[in-house]
Amino acid sequence: MEYRKLGQSPLELSAITYGAFAIGGAMWGGNERKDSIAAIHASIDHGVTSLDTAPFYGFGLSEEIIGEALVGKDRSKIQILTKFGLVWDGSNQGKGEFFFDAAENGKTIPVYKYAAKQNVIKEVEESLRRLKTDYIDLLQLHWPDATTPIDETMEALELLIRQGKIKAAGVSNYSLEQMETAAKTIALASNQVPYSMLNRSIEQDIVPYTTAHNIGIIAYSPLERGLLSGKYFADAKLKADDHRNGYFGQFNPEKVKALLAALQPLAASKNVSLAQLVLRWTTLQKGISVVLAGARNAAQAESNAKATDITLTAEELQFMQQALAK
Repeated sequence: MEYRKLGQSPLELSAITYGAFAIGGAMWGGNERKDSIAAIHASIDHGVTSLDTAPFYGFGLSEEIIGEALVGKDRSKIQILTKFGLVWDGSNQGKGEFFFDAAENGKTIPVYKYAAKQNVIKEVEESLRRLKTDYIDLLQLHWPDATTPIDETMEALELLIRQGKIKAAGVSNYSLEQMETAAKTIALASNQVPYSMLNRSIEQDIVPYTTAHNIGIIAYSPLERGLLSGKYFADAKLKADDHRNGYFGQFNPEKVKALLAALQPLAASKNVSLAQLVLRWTTLQKGISVVLAGARNAAQAESNAKATDITLTAEELQFMQQALAK
């Protein structure tokens, strides 16, 4: 495993960081708690030290599972990354910005973006309880809230750092302009953004800015939620309530299949899976600090962790870029 400093923060994270969205179950067709815990343990056993979650993932369940999985582990050697700013239980009392209606157990749950100072403080206390810890390594605003001034949110993060409840502050899904505004109040550790072979838009503006200002990038959905593993063109089936039934529709399946077919011989020559090859490519791209990789069982977790063992030559990376260009 490789370990990388996150921007100008004191944090050093594993290049492959465990992404805990799917283990929350909601929007992913459910979860098996024992398998999720086994996946976390397997990740740690194979060098993954960083775990990324959020209260919204499973409406608290993902954080609870991580808290349970880390009982008995050396907390000082694990970095917990979580978020705030998506609320669903009415605690915002009608404030904030409506985001979307989530479905859970046959019910419709309105989700709001809400990043007011009092909500930041409240959510952190709830996350600490679910995670069974007394500090969070990296706290990130999950999505921008247009109804709350950015400086108000950043001031809350500064307060939490002073109180020792968080070690560093980051954002997620922030635009360049929003990052520039936040920088007037706080030194951001990172921006967590979508990035993959199929979605490289951040290379235009976010990467140049973060590189120039020593801000980390945490890349999420590097496998496009499993699409770039190739298994969804084979025999994998999605449950009816899995959000990927709609998510995958944004991509041209024939072009994706052609890309994976071009990459398959390279993966085979290195005795690795397509998913591992794609993860490794992502870790090697300019400006990318760490890459999130989800796993719902121990075997997937081990496979993800081993992606950094892959050596790619300049010629092989050029070949992959040419395959992407086509």
